Amino acid sequence: EIGDEPGEPTDLDRWALSRLAATTEIAIERLDDYDTTSAGRAISAYVEDLSNWYVRRSRRRFWEGDPAAFATLRECLLGVSKLAAPLVPFITESIYGNLDGAEPSVHLCDYPEPGPRDEQLEFQMGLAREAVGLGREARAHGKLKVRQPLREAVVVAAGREREAIGRFEGLLLDELNVKGVRYVSEADELGRFELKPNYRTLGPRFGKHMPHVAAAVAGLDAARAARTLRDGGEVHVAIDGRDHALGIDDVTMALQPLDGYQVERSGSHAVALDTTLDDELLREGLAREVVHAVQNARKEAGFDVEDRIDLALGGDESLLCAVRAHEGYVTGETLATSLDLAGANGVETRVDGRDLSIGITRA
Repeated sequence: EIGDEPGEPTDLDRWALSRLAATTEIAIERLDDYDTTSAGRAISAYVEDLSNWYVRRSRRRFWEGDPAAFATLRECLLGVSKLAAPLVPFITESIYGNLDGAEPSVHLCDYPEPGPRDEQLEFQMGLAREAVGLGREARAHGKLKVRQPLREAVVVAAGREREAIGRFEGLLLDELNVKGVRYVSEADELGRFELKPNYRTLGPRFGKHMPHVAAAVAGLDAARAARTLRDGGEVHVAIDGRDHALGIDDVTMALQPLDGYQVERSGSHAVALDTTLDDELLREGLAREVVHAVQNARKEAGFDVEDRIDLALGGDESLLCAVRAHEGYVTGETLATSLDLAGANGVETRVDGRDLSIGITRA
């Protein structure tokens, strides 16, 4: 992202403030029409974005005490408390008071005016988030654990959309836990389309001739027909010597992914994940699972987030081998000042079906 130095606002900060301005515009417009339901939904959607995107993506900056991150979050929370004050007066009063607002009460504040917006940034972040969502769905459908690194994600994007997603490529790498991102212009490049007749719409129309319709649809150039239908056109089939036009509602299209890929589509957008796992990726995945187990042990032991620890591990050799290969990552993520792999007396757990013992003490 642009602006990665501590204290300097990042694209993510600017996006959060721009989304706040957009939400303020909507809330004012809806409340002026006495449409409190729509105003509340807009504010709720922003709170969801703030919680599950901005705060989650900024956690490391909060841990490190980045003043720009704290200043942005404070401004956003103050804005939300003022926007929602007429709708949820008590909780917004509590939020405003906890933030030490300028007025004695949020209900003594003027209703917010929209700040400056960066609509291009909102558009670009929206595309990046959509790609992340598709990638997550591909992981889920492929039964691939989130902590298991993958070799690459292939994103369908061209022109302006490719430029937009490329701006946040680092975000995609992190969110999808992949080593690289590759771009293609058409979803056809991710696999091959299969076309089948929609019996619900075509059955009443063709009756006993449906077997011939099914054969004619199967004989179409699937990739070309899919492009035509997605663009709002029609394809033609000949049944008993007569030409018949079929629209997008008359045909079901399924993209069969290339071997070794899991594909998820939404309209013209698609993301494919390379599901091939080599030894290097598997070791890194195990190292990440070990980190997750250690973090759980830290939490159960009552350690604070910033506490440094001395870490000892024992158990299955494949887990210990993975930790040796990624020792810097493991110690960095767990805030371990020392690492002993000769065995441990402490928490006994299982990681990916393998035994692991974890010993932690404050450094």
